[in-house]
Amino acid sequence: MAQAEVKTLFSNVGGPSTGIGSLGVGVPYKTEFTVQLKDKKELENLRTEDFMLRLRQGLQKEYPGIRFSMAALGLVPRSAPVEMTLSGSDLAQVMESGKMLKDIVRRIPGADNVQLSVEEGSPEYQVLPDNDRMQRLGLNTSLTGQNLRTAFTGNDDASLTENGTEYPIRVWLADFDRRNYEDVSRLNIINPAGLPVQVAQFAQVVKDRTPSLLERKDRQPAVTLTADALGRPSGTVADEVVAYLKKNPLPAGISLAWGSDIKRQNDSFGALGGVLAISFLLIYLIMVALYDSFVYPFVALFSIPVAAIGAFLALNLSLSNLSLFALLGLIMLMGLVTKNAILIVDFTNQLKAGGLHYRDALIKAGKERMRPILMTTLAMAIGMLPIALAKGTASEWKNGLAWVIIGGLLSSLILTVYLVPMMYYLVDRGREKVRGGKKAEMKKY
Repeated sequence: MAQAEVKTLFSNVGGPSTGIGSLGVGVPYKTEFTVQLKDKKELENLRTEDFMLRLRQGLQKEYPGIRFSMAALGLVPRSAPVEMTLSGSDLAQVMESGKMLKDIVRRIPGADNVQLSVEEGSPEYQVLPDNDRMQRLGLNTSLTGQNLRTAFTGNDDASLTENGTEYPIRVWLADFDRRNYEDVSRLNIINPAGLPVQVAQFAQVVKDRTPSLLERKDRQPAVTLTADALGRPSGTVADEVVAYLKKNPLPAGISLAWGSDIKRQNDSFGALGGVLAISFLLIYLIMVALYDSFVYPFVALFSIPVAAIGAFLALNLSLSNLSLFALLGLIMLMGLVTKNAILIVDFTNQLKAGGLHYRDALIKAGKERMRPILMTTLAMAIGMLPIALAKGTASEWKNGLAWVIIGGLLSSLILTVYLVPMMYYLVDRGREKVRGGKKAEMKKY
């Protein structure tokens, strides 16, 4: 609360997580703080991630024995943005691969709070019975387990009622008899014949750590590695993991599946890639119907690749990420930039129909259509500036979309007026040569 940027703070000590999208699982040695920052205007446009990094660095210096993890909350319940699940037939090999990958991800810049879903549990004593000896002594696992549980955990099924007050009773071994390894080995279990049998006579007691969770994927042992992306896009962190695994593949029999944000990004980017291809085809078919030609619509479509150059350059210069909204901007851009080429191609066709040679028609169309191209392109680009330069709450979601459109429009303005007439000239020149060759053959014949 001493931080000037903090507006409200809610702390939850040892109880279930209260954050958006939490699983509601309480852990006694964990404390969670839900921090709400002041409005961006009061913070002078301080980014939430910058505040998180600064806060964690200060806390780590002051409390070096505590592990801190931070994640930004949103309106939609979300899990860790980077999530990958390793699965295979051998649990030990899966766990070993998970620990190896955890160490690798921890060293990647931007990866924070790297955790495995299955970790080593607390130390415990395991009683491993010999079935042959157990049967000879008249015991079974059920009877042995009940006796061990009652001796060391206790049985509280009974209660004592005195003067109308009910008192809970727990029956178990005295504290002196349940302290160490020898106490487990020396425990006497009465078999059905009424004879006492020590645990050491039919079982081996070992100290070990068991997994905290048994996870399965496709009926095989699995472990899920999760990480937050702090200061870098989750896709960039995932790309570094993929690059590492290409050079250092996982052991044979271990498979990896992405989840959370990475899986959603792959699915949505793939779907939007299909949308881009369909929109490209539809624009071409519409112009084929309007021009009654298969060639000139193809010439007009050359304005789209040059728009993509400006779109990605604008994203780079503005330090924006290629997000879902930026891809939507690319789809919008396909329709916006094609009109520059349509203005030139359509007017050139009209001039050719009036009797001008295609070269003269292209020069005249370029001169006379420059003004409407400038007017429409600059109007749209300037109209997008308020969205591109917005600094309000959650404005970064839409900044990328605006920069994609602005960059694409400006590069299309600069390059289309040169590229499209050149392609038109090459097409008509080629058609002229083909027609000239055909006429020569007809005369010769």
